[in-house]
Amino acid sequence: MRIRAIPPRLATGAFILHSGMEKLRATPERATALHGMASGAYPALQGIPPARFVKMLAIGEIVVGATLLLPLVGDRLAGVALTAFSGALGLLYWRTPALRRPGSIWPTDAGLPISKDVWMLGIGLGLLVGG
Repeated sequence: MRIRAIPPRLATGAFILHSGMEKLRATPERATALHGMASGAYPALQGIPPARFVKMLAIGEIVVGATLLLPLVGDRLAGVALTAFSGALGLLYWRTPALRRPGSIWPTDAGLPISKDVWMLGIGLGLLVGG
């Protein structure tokens, strides 16, 4: 890990780790909502029960967050993990029309929380290129 990579890795790693930890305690309603949005963008997820999906998502987020926070993990590997994670969120954003203004890439109010995750894609790509 390079010293200049520490701030973006700490910021994204802590954020994603916390998000995953919170999802471990998701209510059935929250699990259903998250599953509905994800399965709308990724139809292969429709066969997974919402509670199981959210648990898998939480574990995935915890792994990505920990990968970014662990100094023993190189910047390239951390960049791969973050780029894949944020790329999947970007694709979810793109495949869900309600998150974007009609005929535009710009978000609706509902899409703003996911569209902002583009910063993670930039950090992930930066770790890949700089690693």
